[in-house]
Amino acid sequence: MSALPQDARELLDAPNYATVTSINPDGGPQSTVVWVRTDGDDVIFSTVRGRRKPRNFERDPRASLLVIDPENPYRYVEVRGRVTMTDDPTGALIEELSQKYRGMSWEDKPGTERLIVRIAPDKVTLRG
Repeated sequence: MSALPQDARELLDAPNYATVTSINPDGGPQSTVVWVRTDGDDVIFSTVRGRRKPRNFERDPRASLLVIDPENPYRYVEVRGRVTMTDDPTGALIEELSQKYRGMSWEDKPGTERLIVRIAPDKVTLRG
């Protein structure tokens, strides 16, 4: 497991959009833009049970996550690691992230089952 350098934490904890990549059943990549924050040395984000990302992570827990500094696109952090997922029945994480990124509350459709996706870094690359 790799520790997150302070410069990486700054990019990950600012309201910068992240691109997370999982591996499809055919071995190809699947990338999605997500809201993120750090939790210790892990990076976490919210998703919905049944979508492609969590299905991919259940089958193959490897992930890559990239955040680019909007002020300097040559400055970025990539986090590669393994995913674990836990239920988030109250949607606390998506609410926190919505406040961070949009400054307002989040409302899911009734019956939505939220998950917290946690990437434990194996490798952290920081450029710029």
